[in-house]
Amino acid sequence: MAEHMDPEEFRRAGHAAVDWIADYWATLGQRPVGSSEPPGALAAALAGGPTAQGEPVEAVLADLDTLIAPRLTHWQHPGFFGYFPANTSGPSVLGDLISSGLGVQSMLWATSPAATELETVMLDWLADLLDLPQRFRSGGSGGGVIQDSASSATLVATLAALHRASAGRWRAAGLDRRYRAYTSTEGHSSIEKAARIAGLGGDGLRTIEVDPQTLAMSPDALRAAIRADLAAGDVPAIVVATIGTTSTTAVDPLPEIGAICAEYGVWLHVDAAYAGAAAVCPELRWSHAGLEYADSYCFDPHKWLLTGFDCDAFWVADSGELIEALTVLPEYLRNAASESGAVIDYRDWQVPLGRRFRALKLWFVLRWYGVEGLRAHVRAGVALADRFAARIRADDRFVLAAPHPFSLVCFRLAAGDEASAEVLSRVNATGRVLLTHTRVAGRFTLRLAVGSPLTTLEHVDEAWKLLSETAEKLPTVHE
Repeated sequence: MAEHMDPEEFRRAGHAAVDWIADYWATLGQRPVGSSEPPGALAAALAGGPTAQGEPVEAVLADLDTLIAPRLTHWQHPGFFGYFPANTSGPSVLGDLISSGLGVQSMLWATSPAATELETVMLDWLADLLDLPQRFRSGGSGGGVIQDSASSATLVATLAALHRASAGRWRAAGLDRRYRAYTSTEGHSSIEKAARIAGLGGDGLRTIEVDPQTLAMSPDALRAAIRADLAAGDVPAIVVATIGTTSTTAVDPLPEIGAICAEYGVWLHVDAAYAGAAAVCPELRWSHAGLEYADSYCFDPHKWLLTGFDCDAFWVADSGELIEALTVLPEYLRNAASESGAVIDYRDWQVPLGRRFRALKLWFVLRWYGVEGLRAHVRAGVALADRFAARIRADDRFVLAAPHPFSLVCFRLAAGDEASAEVLSRVNATGRVLLTHTRVAGRFTLRLAVGSPLTTLEHVDEAWKLLSETAEKLPTVHE
């Protein structure tokens, strides 16, 4: 029977695991981006259950090579251009490794003081890095916390907004009136899910039309919707505006939206899950104009800022409202530090009680890359996307489908939806690249999102070559 792994055994096995990861990264470009195997292939290969006496790490790593890795979609691959980037980096992996080794619970300051204080400082560092409004910094009424994802941040913001809009009644007696949430038709699906979980019902979210050119929320349409709901006796609770929508990276006009929210007393949450990282570069901070109106804001370092999933940075202007909405204090969590009021207990800033030491990997990333290293990474992605977009503009077989202010390019074939879908299928089947799709103005649209630290000019050019050569083989009839 295998006994607990002692420190020396762990050291040996750990070296082997780190070597495996390093070899994986070194060979990623030689692997297909995705798996071509049918559903159930891995499950069938794993049939039988664990051995009675345990196995050495070498056996597990061997099966990782032969069973697991070939059946993955490789999100770190230099040819992965799908969805949004979800990139990690060496410093992030090391921080996560140490966090796992420490195995601490950071739900309260008292349960791991350094974990709480490092998280507070890291969110202030990030706020400085993005030049966020002063109201989001710690030391005053606001502050930041790490959530697992922007979806959770939206849910937490929605709960805090309901607490404010109902004067706390939703906690004691449920929702006494119809409360409304608002986002654009381009808003993320998690906004609707948050509204449902928060008890607003299937029709609790109002989707607001967008400008047909920019695909950004229409302030006039938002104002009209709020006025209509007020006239019907409903309570506007929260508006979720987006910096960098999922389909096309559209940027909602925060100055106008924020002024409307201030006029009607509606909570404004800004979801910048992907594009928030762009604000590390001063020349891209135009996207955050109007953020001073926001009651809460989030972005995902685990998308475009080289920090492994899960790590969403979430700030509020008034942490007191958030704590009032979410706190529940059983006797077994009472302690002198919490009751002194001198510490932050992050359990009150999220839905779950328990929380990992996620700030450690963020600390590693920020210290390794520094400000200029992070800016260089973002700028490289924007430049590569610009180069690809220029190729699209110069070829009359293709059409740019939306503006591309960051590192996502949306495009389609002039020949029509069927041709666009066929090119996507054929290009992805090569295993050299992976792109995804959306619909823009009802049209089937391809998305190429640059973000991997392994992606170079050569990889973007290869994607263009595959697309161009594949399009050449299709009928040339244009719509």
